[in-house]
Amino acid sequence: MFANWLKTSILMAAIMALFGAIGSYIGGASGMMMALVFGGAMNIFAYWFSDTMVLKMYNAQEVDETSAPQFYAMVRELARNAGLPMPRVYLIDEPQPNAFATGRNPEHAAVAATTGILNLLSAREIRGVMAHELAHVQHRDILISTISATMAGAISALANFAMFFGGRDSEGRPANPIAGLLVALLAPLAASLIQMAISRAREFEADRGGAEICGDPNALADALTKIDHYARGIPMPVAEEHPATAQMMIMNPLSGGGLAGLFSTHPATEERVARLRALASSYRR
Repeated sequence: MFANWLKTSILMAAIMALFGAIGSYIGGASGMMMALVFGGAMNIFAYWFSDTMVLKMYNAQEVDETSAPQFYAMVRELARNAGLPMPRVYLIDEPQPNAFATGRNPEHAAVAATTGILNLLSAREIRGVMAHELAHVQHRDILISTISATMAGAISALANFAMFFGGRDSEGRPANPIAGLLVALLAPLAASLIQMAISRAREFEADRGGAEICGDPNALADALTKIDHYARGIPMPVAEEHPATAQMMIMNPLSGGGLAGLFSTHPATEERVARLRALASSYRR
């Protein structure tokens, strides 16, 4: 666990370094300091409000025992199995099957699922999915994922600013416009690679933890197989508009394939399913 947090801390420091590098390009040493201050402020803001931002972004509606009794009771049972406080529960009116968890800690967590996933999966498979999301809460991944999504979006905005308004070299002279274009292209890519490094290992751990919480690794394996098959043909416009949030989902919601797949924040579904099947086999021994 300590090694995981150390790795995450290093990666988040890399995101802050990106802020500093872009700020230095825009305005030299003073620009770098301003960017680092801005990055620090963004971290503080993300700590307190990123979950609310993401839920509003996806127009998530909170539900309870009255509005969604079966789904709410399922989450409550799984949270009890995991030894977690009851999270807030949300539904997102989207046809693409997907789900995510957010919040700054287990005491202030929320889980959300799309109407598409509830319509597609069986009750057993939904249990597997929500157990996976609660494993993210249990492992305290949710703060890192929401902060990294917020910071990656801010880096993209800062890089675009650098491209359109130019930058200054160390002596205050206008920088090469080609360098501005490279910053605009490479900075978001670097932020995506950092997100990928944060997210991929955590997905495997959440799969394993979710299987333990629900006691049925095959339920999550079956769910992932179905989601992967159907999600590819159903776009999620909000995720396409805010791709930095894609790494929060149980399955990559973006429609891009080919080269984009190389930079996916999610491991290959086939490998995730194979690991869960192997785990299920070990349960039967």
